[in-house]
Order: sequence, then structure tokens, then C-alpha cells
Amino acid sequence: MTQAIKSLKQIKQRIKSLATSPLSSKKQSNKDFSCIIVAEGGTAHGGNLKKAFALIESAKQAGADCIKFQVVFAHEIIHPLSGKIKLPGGRISLYERFKALERNENFYGVIKEYAEKCGLVFLLTPFGKKGAQILKKLNVDAIKIASPELNHFPLLAQVAALNKPIILSTGVSTVADIEKALLIAGNKAILLHCITSYPAPEEEYNLKVIPILSALFGIPVGLSDHSLDPILVPAAAAMLGACLIEKHFTLNSKGSGLDDPIALEEEEFRHMVDAVREIETLSREEAFTWLKKRFTNRRVKAVRGTGEKRLAPAERGYYQTTRRSILCVKEIKKGGIFSKQNIALLRSERNIKPGLSPEFFSLIIGKCARRDIPATRGIVWKDVF
Repeated sequence: MTQAIKSLKQIKQRIKSLATSPLSSKKQSNKDFSCIIVAEGGTAHGGNLKKAFALIESAKQAGADCIKFQVVFAHEIIHPLSGKIKLPGGRISLYERFKALERNENFYGVIKEYAEKCGLVFLLTPFGKKGAQILKKLNVDAIKIASPELNHFPLLAQVAALNKPIILSTGVSTVADIEKALLIAGNKAILLHCITSYPAPEEEYNLKVIPILSALFGIPVGLSDHSLDPILVPAAAAMLGACLIEKHFTLNSKGSGLDDPIALEEEEFRHMVDAVREIETLSREEAFTWLKKRFTNRRVKAVRGTGEKRLAPAERGYYQTTRRSILCVKEIKKGGIFSKQNIALLRSERNIKPGLSPEFFSLIIGKCARRDIPATRGIVWKDVF
């Protein structure tokens, strides 16, 4: 039977242990402890402190161990000329939405204090240098990196220098991508299997990859779930040894937040937590039977998948555009010099052609432009002398 983790101090220690102990260590076995449950508040607070407090209180009532928010600064995430994109809530300008959600260090410091007062571990996701500096000042216990930032190598290096556990989501990535990220992030890492699609089709989740990635990289692996059912994918992941389960959380799934349409409200989140905790009391065979009775053999078999790490069909089209690439942010004339003022590592999304991989950023700085480059395009080798 798994050991329950009850106090804030125990949860913090468990995260630290997951990220620092060799996986072969006897006490490191995922079966020895209940998995950590993270309520992903994201930006559901809308920049409002009272709403952030309400999210924290609700997440605690729902049985979460941690509450996570995102430190958003628009210029660190997306090209200002990226235009509108279609999300579950409709077509919006992501850049303008992110601008509206920008808050200073004090905002996150206040909600961190309140979260810990309520007995929740406070986690943050940065998207660039400014966000990472806030995490450093707040001395957070762990850092969550979103899937699109898995190839944001300067950010990975910056957070690795903080010497804190790093939780890496691995949506829209290959095994090679994960390996590159871990070389920079270091050995204090936890991986989260994920599908970068909103919502993510449950039948594409391929949860057998969780123990396989854990064995391949020798570190614990959990789940970041974007599917709609509150129980099936998280419970099946727990059955397969997930060390941590993250699920979007909101006060109102019909709200105007970016992730509200795919997020769980308190009652559904509580059902998820209860199901995961029940699965943890069962043997693998008993858990499989429990899932089949509740969801049918066909659905359970589908979410388990093959165990081969690959891009899910729902996220293949986002591989170049959602991840970071080298983009022009100010028009560059032929013969102009590439600098940190005119190029940046950003998500191109749907309306801008992506550029070269971030690993070539330092190589391009100081080089000359072979031709005129508009401020709405990715940098490719043909652009560089």
C-alpha cells in the first residue's frame, strides 16, 4: 500500500526526493508513495488576486497537493505580430491576451504566501528571463517548464542554475528533444508525459510511455493531462506508475480564461483525486479491472497505447509552430547585423513561418543578413552570411 503524503513539508520533500534520488534507489519506487497532484491554475486568476485566492482555496478543498500558476510576459512567449489564433474559447490575439495578464513579482509573492498558508506547495512556470528572475526572488520549491519551452535552451540553462527541482512537460516532443533538454536542465528533473493539444484526445495518450521514459532516462515520470474526462487518463497513469499528475483547474469551466474550457472545477477535480488515490491502493491487475469496469476495455486499452514515444496525431501540426524557433522581431535590411534586439526565441504559432532551432541562436548573433527580412518571419540559413 502506498504511503500518503499529508503535510506541506512532506510534499516539498517528496518533490525534492523525486528530482534528486537515483531511480534505482529502493525508496524512489513510485509504488512506495502516493503521487503528487498538481492543480494547474495557469492564468485562470485573470490577474485578480481575489480570484487567485479563491482558486487556491478551491484546489485545497479538491485534494490537490500543489497549485501552479504561470508567470506571463507577452514578449517572452510570442511574436507581437502573430495575429489571432483559434482556441476552445474562440479566436483571440494571444499576444494581447498575454499582455493583459502580466503581473509583477509582488502579485506572485502574495499568492505564494497564501498558497503555503493553505497547505499547498506553490509552483510557477516561467517563459523567459524575466519570469525566471521572479522565480529566483520568490525562492520557489520547484520549477515547471511547459512543453513548448522544452527547446528554449537559454531558459533551461537559467532555471538549472537555480539548483531547484525542474518539472519538464514533454508534449509535442521526440525522445531526442527530451534528451537535449535534460543535458541542459541537469539531473534534478522530473518528466511529465503530455499531449500538446487542447483538448487532447484520450485515445492518443499512449500512457505506456510513462514507465518506458522513466527506464530510458533513469528519472521519475508523471503526467500533464489535457483530456476532458476527469478520471480515465489520470487514473490509468497512476496505475502505470506516474509520480505526479497535473490537471488544469478553474473556478468555472465556462469562464473566459485561456484554459477554462478544458479545466476541471472543484467537484470534478475531487473525483479525479479520489479515483487516483483508490487506484494507488490496488495492485496493477486490480487497478486494470477497476478501470475496465468503469470505462470499458476498449477505452482503457486505447489510452494505454503502445508505449512508443512519438508525436500524437493531434499535436503533429504544432511541432514547428508551438515550440521555440529563431524569429525576426524587427525588420532587418540586407547587410544588417543579427542581434538580440532584432531576433528572438519565440513561438511562431499559426501566422508566422518558424525559423531555425534555438540551438543556433548564439551562432547567428553577430552575423550579417543576406537579404531583407521582414519582422514577421523566422530566420533560416538562406538569410545568414
